Amino acid sequence: MTTLIHKRVEAARIGENPAVICRMKSGWVVLGDVQVLNGYCLLLPDPVPPDLNALSLDDRVDFLRDMSIIGDALLEVSGAVRINYEILGNSEKALHAHICPRFEAEPEEFAGGPVWFYDWSLAPQFDLKTYGSLKEMIRSAIEKRINPG
Repeated sequence: MTTLIHKRVEAARIGENPAVICRMKSGWVVLGDVQVLNGYCLLLPDPVPPDLNALSLDDRVDFLRDMSIIGDALLEVSGAVRINYEILGNSEKALHAHICPRFEAEPEEFAGGPVWFYDWSLAPQFDLKTYGSLKEMIRSAIEKRINPG
């Protein structure tokens, strides 16, 4: 099966995915194509299984640990007050995690609900010129957590 997730992982492997922040043990950290909330990231496993339950227990631990480290990094660099984590798998039958920083200043009508309630068509698209420095800050914050000292 070839999904968008599979295509993005392949592009990351060959260095052609500009949204890649870094490689972690379980996969690739990327900034979302649409930055509905500043710093919205995804964790794309490599290789790509159909869902979390298809992974061995050790691989699940790696994936979920990596997901939480990304959240720690976002808390450090984005000004977020909390992180939402979602693994859905409804439209893309390929494991991937959404890591969404949430902010105190979000509009009241969106702050209490999932990020999917925002109008994504109005959100800025990822581009390196705008998000390159944020990408580097997130990468640095992740790396100091996985390579301390």
